[in-house]
Amino acid sequence: MPTSYLGNQDRSSPVQTSEQLVDLARAGDRQAFTDLCLVHQHEVFNLALRLTANRELAADVAQETLIRAWRSLPGFRGDAAFSTWLHRITVNTAWTSLRKWKEKTTNPLETVIDLTDPRFDDDAMVVFDIRSHIKSAVERLPSGQRAVVVLKDIYGWSHAEVAESLGITVTACKVRLHRAHQRLASVLENVEV
Repeated sequence: MPTSYLGNQDRSSPVQTSEQLVDLARAGDRQAFTDLCLVHQHEVFNLALRLTANRELAADVAQETLIRAWRSLPGFRGDAAFSTWLHRITVNTAWTSLRKWKEKTTNPLETVIDLTDPRFDDDAMVVFDIRSHIKSAVERLPSGQRAVVVLKDIYGWSHAEVAESLGITVTACKVRLHRAHQRLASVLENVEV
Protein backbone atom coordinates (compact mmCIF):
# COMPACT_ATOMS: atom_id res chain seq x y z
CA MET A 1 0.00 0.00 0.00
CA PRO A 2 1.41 3.43 -0.90
CA THR A 3 2.62 5.76 1.81
CA SER A 4 0.09 8.43 2.77
CA TYR A 5 0.78 12.09 3.41
CA LEU A 6 -1.30 14.81 4.95
CA GLY A 7 -2.87 16.93 2.30
CA ASN A 8 -4.64 20.26 2.33
CA GLN A 9 -7.31 20.32 5.03
CA ASP A 10 -9.84 21.81 2.57
CA ARG A 11 -9.84 18.71 0.37
CA SER A 12 -12.64 16.21 0.76
CA SER A 13 -10.05 13.50 1.48
CA PRO A 14 -7.50 14.87 3.98
CA VAL A 15 -5.00 12.06 3.41
CA GLN A 16 -3.40 11.78 -0.01
CA THR A 17 -1.06 9.09 -1.33
CA SER A 18 2.09 10.13 -3.12
CA GLU A 19 0.57 8.97 -6.41
CA GLN A 20 -2.56 11.05 -5.82
CA LEU A 21 -0.48 14.11 -5.00
CA VAL A 22 1.53 13.64 -8.20
CA ASP A 23 -1.66 13.31 -10.25
CA LEU A 24 -3.15 16.42 -8.66
CA ALA A 25 0.07 18.37 -9.12
CA ARG A 26 0.30 17.32 -12.78
CA ALA A 27 -3.20 18.71 -13.20
CA GLY A 28 -1.95 22.07 -11.90
CA ASP A 29 -2.81 21.78 -8.21
CA ARG A 30 -0.16 23.95 -6.55
CA GLN A 31 -1.05 22.78 -3.04
CA ALA A 32 -0.51 19.16 -4.05
CA PHE A 33 2.90 20.10 -5.42
CA THR A 34 3.66 21.98 -2.20
CA ASP A 35 2.73 18.84 -0.26
CA LEU A 36 5.08 16.79 -2.46
CA CYS A 37 7.85 19.32 -1.87
CA LEU A 38 7.33 19.09 1.89
CA VAL A 39 7.59 15.31 1.71
CA HIS A 40 10.74 15.26 -0.43
CA GLN A 41 12.59 18.48 0.46
CA HIS A 42 14.94 16.89 3.00
CA GLU A 43 16.04 14.07 0.72
CA VAL A 44 16.56 16.54 -2.16
CA PHE A 45 18.66 18.79 0.07
CA ASN A 46 20.66 15.86 1.49
CA LEU A 47 21.46 14.53 -1.99
CA ALA A 48 22.46 18.03 -3.14
CA LEU A 49 24.63 18.42 -0.05
CA ARG A 50 26.37 15.10 -0.65
CA LEU A 51 27.09 16.07 -4.24
CA THR A 52 28.29 19.60 -3.48
CA ALA A 53 29.42 19.44 0.18
CA ASN A 54 28.49 23.08 0.43
CA ARG A 55 25.36 23.96 2.40
CA GLU A 56 24.75 27.22 0.58
CA LEU A 57 25.15 25.65 -2.85
CA ALA A 58 23.06 22.64 -1.78
CA ALA A 59 20.24 24.94 -0.70
CA ASP A 60 20.37 26.68 -4.09
CA VAL A 61 20.42 23.31 -5.87
CA ALA A 62 17.45 22.06 -3.83
CA GLN A 63 15.44 25.18 -4.61
CA GLU A 64 16.32 25.04 -8.31
CA THR A 65 15.46 21.31 -8.35
CA LEU A 66 11.95 21.97 -7.06
CA ILE A 67 11.44 24.79 -9.56
CA ARG A 68 12.61 22.53 -12.39
CA ALA A 69 10.38 19.73 -11.12
CA TRP A 70 7.33 22.02 -11.16
CA ARG A 71 8.10 23.14 -14.70
CA SER A 72 8.77 19.57 -15.88
CA LEU A 73 5.89 17.92 -14.03
CA PRO A 74 3.56 17.80 -17.06
CA GLY A 75 6.19 15.64 -18.80
CA PHE A 76 6.53 13.22 -15.86
CA ARG A 77 5.40 9.88 -17.33
CA GLY A 78 5.52 7.85 -14.14
CA ASP A 79 7.95 5.29 -15.58
CA ALA A 80 9.90 5.62 -12.34
CA ALA A 81 8.83 6.64 -8.86
CA PHE A 82 8.39 10.36 -8.33
CA SER A 83 11.26 10.32 -5.82
CA THR A 84 13.60 8.71 -8.37
CA TRP A 85 12.60 11.29 -10.98
CA LEU A 86 13.20 14.05 -8.44
CA HIS A 87 16.61 12.60 -7.54
CA ARG A 88 17.60 12.66 -11.20
CA ILE A 89 16.61 16.31 -11.47
CA THR A 90 18.64 16.99 -8.32
CA VAL A 91 21.71 15.27 -9.77
CA ASN A 92 21.44 17.17 -13.04
CA THR A 93 20.92 20.47 -11.23
CA ALA A 94 23.86 19.84 -8.91
CA TRP A 95 26.02 18.84 -11.86
CA THR A 96 25.16 22.06 -13.69
CA SER A 97 25.68 24.16 -10.55
CA LEU A 98 29.06 22.57 -9.88
CA ARG A 99 30.17 23.32 -13.41
CA LYS A 100 29.11 26.91 -12.95
CA TRP A 101 30.66 27.13 -9.50
CA LYS A 102 34.01 25.97 -11.02
CA GLU A 103 35.32 25.10 -7.62
CA LYS A 104 36.29 21.73 -6.28
CA THR A 105 33.81 20.77 -3.60
CA THR A 106 33.85 18.19 -0.89
CA ASN A 107 31.58 15.30 -0.17
CA PRO A 108 31.01 14.26 3.44
CA LEU A 109 31.26 10.61 2.49
CA GLU A 110 31.71 8.79 5.75
CA THR A 111 30.69 5.36 4.65
CA VAL A 112 33.65 4.24 2.55
CA ILE A 113 34.58 1.94 5.42
CA ASP A 114 32.32 0.34 7.98
CA LEU A 115 32.97 2.19 11.22
CA THR A 116 31.11 -0.49 13.14
CA ASP A 117 33.71 -3.08 12.11
CA PRO A 118 35.08 -4.69 15.30
CA ARG A 119 38.63 -3.85 14.18
CA PHE A 120 37.94 -0.23 15.05
CA ASP A 121 38.09 1.01 18.62
CA ASP A 122 34.90 2.53 19.97
CA ASP A 123 36.82 5.62 21.01
CA ALA A 124 35.00 8.64 19.57
CA MET A 125 38.26 10.36 18.67
CA VAL A 126 39.32 7.38 16.57
CA VAL A 127 36.01 7.43 14.73
CA PHE A 128 36.31 11.19 14.24
CA ASP A 129 39.86 10.75 12.91
CA ILE A 130 38.75 8.07 10.44
CA ARG A 131 35.87 10.24 9.22
CA SER A 132 38.24 13.15 8.76
CA HIS A 133 40.54 11.01 6.63
CA ILE A 134 37.63 9.76 4.54
CA LYS A 135 36.33 13.28 4.04
CA SER A 136 39.77 14.48 3.06
CA ALA A 137 40.18 11.61 0.59
CA VAL A 138 36.84 12.35 -1.01
CA GLU A 139 37.67 16.05 -1.23
CA ARG A 140 40.49 15.13 -3.56
CA LEU A 141 38.25 13.18 -5.93
CA PRO A 142 37.37 14.94 -9.17
CA SER A 143 33.71 15.98 -9.14
CA GLY A 144 32.78 13.37 -11.78
CA GLN A 145 34.17 10.54 -9.68
CA ARG A 146 32.67 11.98 -6.51
CA ALA A 147 29.20 12.09 -8.10
CA VAL A 148 29.44 8.46 -9.19
CA VAL A 149 30.58 7.37 -5.71
CA VAL A 150 27.72 9.22 -4.01
CA LEU A 151 25.02 7.92 -6.35
CA LYS A 152 26.29 4.33 -6.55
CA ASP A 153 27.75 3.71 -3.10
CA ILE A 154 25.57 5.95 -0.94
CA TYR A 155 22.24 5.96 -2.75
CA GLY A 156 22.57 2.48 -4.20
CA TRP A 157 21.64 3.42 -7.74
CA SER A 158 22.42 0.97 -10.52
CA HIS A 159 25.21 1.75 -12.99
CA ALA A 160 22.55 2.44 -15.63
CA GLU A 161 20.70 4.93 -13.39
CA VAL A 162 23.92 6.74 -12.49
CA ALA A 163 25.02 6.85 -16.14
CA GLU A 164 21.66 8.22 -17.27
CA SER A 165 21.64 10.88 -14.56
CA LEU A 166 25.15 12.06 -15.38
CA GLY A 167 24.75 11.80 -19.15
CA ILE A 168 27.54 9.25 -19.55
CA THR A 169 27.71 5.64 -20.71
CA VAL A 170 27.43 2.72 -18.31
CA THR A 171 31.03 1.83 -19.16
CA ALA A 172 32.19 5.36 -18.29
CA CYS A 173 30.25 5.11 -15.03
CA LYS A 174 31.98 1.85 -14.11
CA VAL A 175 35.38 3.25 -15.03
CA ARG A 176 34.83 6.40 -12.91
CA LEU A 177 33.65 4.33 -9.97
CA HIS A 178 36.61 1.96 -10.24
CA ARG A 179 39.09 4.85 -10.44
CA ALA A 180 37.42 6.61 -7.50
CA HIS A 181 37.62 3.45 -5.40
CA GLN A 182 41.29 3.05 -6.33
CA ARG A 183 42.04 6.63 -5.30
CA LEU A 184 40.16 6.27 -2.04
CA ALA A 185 41.82 2.94 -1.24
CA SER A 186 45.25 4.36 -2.02
CA VAL A 187 44.78 7.31 0.29
CA LEU A 188 43.03 5.38 3.06
CA GLU A 189 45.44 2.42 3.18
CA ASN A 190 48.10 4.69 4.64
CA VAL A 191 45.83 6.03 7.36
CA GLU A 192 46.95 5.16 10.84
CA VAL A 193 44.23 4.69 13.39
